[in-house]
Amino acid sequence: MTATDFVFGYGSLVFNLRERPSRTPDPGGFVTHLGDVRRAWNVAMDNHADIPGYKYYLAPDGSRPAVYVAFLDLVPSSGGSVNGLCRPVAEDELPILDRRERNYTRLEVTGRIDAPLGRTWIYVGSPAGRERLRRGSEAGSAVVTREYLDRVVGGFEALGPDERRRFEGSTDPRPFPVLDLERIDLPHP
Repeated sequence: MTATDFVFGYGSLVFNLRERPSRTPDPGGFVTHLGDVRRAWNVAMDNHADIPGYKYYLAPDGSRPAVYVAFLDLVPSSGGSVNGLCRPVAEDELPILDRRERNYTRLEVTGRIDAPLGRTWIYVGSPAGRERLRRGSEAGSAVVTREYLDRVVGGFEALGPDERRRFEGSTDPRPFPVLDLERIDLPHP
């Protein structure tokens, strides 16, 4: 694999860029910063919907809760900056990441990160993903899964205590409850 591109992970992608995350951070890449943004809980999936090749969540009792599962996003913030892990990816891996990150839109940010090594992309919330979060928030049914929160925090912890502190300082407070939900992956068509 020849890396022709880089992806800047600022949430769960810090932990692992592969389609099915492992339990340890992915090797490679470098810590850097993206300017004029902050992290916010601004994207959601609808746990009611079955999307082939995607996922849904079950409660400990085996029921499927009627919730919107929230994820991190980037929002404009003049003078703000978020830390993350910039990792090389082969061009043929980008469509795989696009499917994994279906609540997001891929944007090029090469000129906005510190010390880019090549063409660099981020994933920001899609209009549909942000609208789902708005609906879930208004209905009082937006939640964060413990699995996702642990993966994000674990990724930054693996980068060291300074990066964990930078993550916490550049992330809006979590406005939704954390639930212990089991992730169920749906097969690809």
